[in-house]
Amino acid sequence: MSEGKIWIVAIVVAALALGGLLYYSYHREQYLTSPQLTVPGANVGGAIANPRQHYPIEHVRGAPAAAASAPLPALNDDAAIIHALTALPGGAGLRALLRPQALIQHVVATINALPDRSLGSDVLPVHHAKGDFQVSTSAGVTTPSLANDTRYAPYMRVIEAIPTPALVAWYVHFYPLFQQAYQQLGYPHGYFNDRLIVVIDNLLATPDRATPPALVQGKNGMWDYADPALQSLSIGQRTLLRMGAADSATIKAKLRAIRADLSGKSLPGS
Repeated sequence: MSEGKIWIVAIVVAALALGGLLYYSYHREQYLTSPQLTVPGANVGGAIANPRQHYPIEHVRGAPAAAASAPLPALNDDAAIIHALTALPGGAGLRALLRPQALIQHVVATINALPDRSLGSDVLPVHHAKGDFQVSTSAGVTTPSLANDTRYAPYMRVIEAIPTPALVAWYVHFYPLFQQAYQQLGYPHGYFNDRLIVVIDNLLATPDRATPPALVQGKNGMWDYADPALQSLSIGQRTLLRMGAADSATIKAKLRAIRADLSGKSLPGS
């Protein structure tokens, strides 16, 4: 079974490391069976050609002047990118969770795939949660165990600790790099922020459940949802469903706050 507490996302921003934080904090007993995705351009160096390039974004308006004028590192300068992210209030705990290579490329690829049916583990931006995924069986019904919450606690602490305005400001400042990575992923005429909004809305549409969903053994001994309607949801929604009700509510509240904060801004150069 895929263990994934998503969020946006993300981060994780989802919380961009929340797509990633959410997903990978819960991703070990894989129930993903599709071929793994790759990250085009992950090893491409050099500064972006035009950091003030015009990116007409549908869902964000009115960028801060500082975000458009401050210098940006190269896309492959992970040290500088991670330093800026972990320097955010509450962001120190992120350093131990992040995979330090091609961070933005992996965040973009992970977030892009969350509304799809599956996601390859090679694109995830954070490390596995420690320990094994736990299930509980009562009266013949198997569900995710609440004991898993302790495994996800380091990821949840980061999600809760980083103030939404600081996270969004980091994202807005670094947006040209996210856009560059999105174009390298195979969307030369698309805008990553539009995709991010789509992903957030998809995650927010995840059904709320007061009790953990029932699981059944699927192919190759992997855990699937007993309810076919739940099993047919996107990988992001299926992952969010496996969290406890409290953590799921925390993630959704963070996503709503991020979306609301982004709705009043535009990105550098727009």
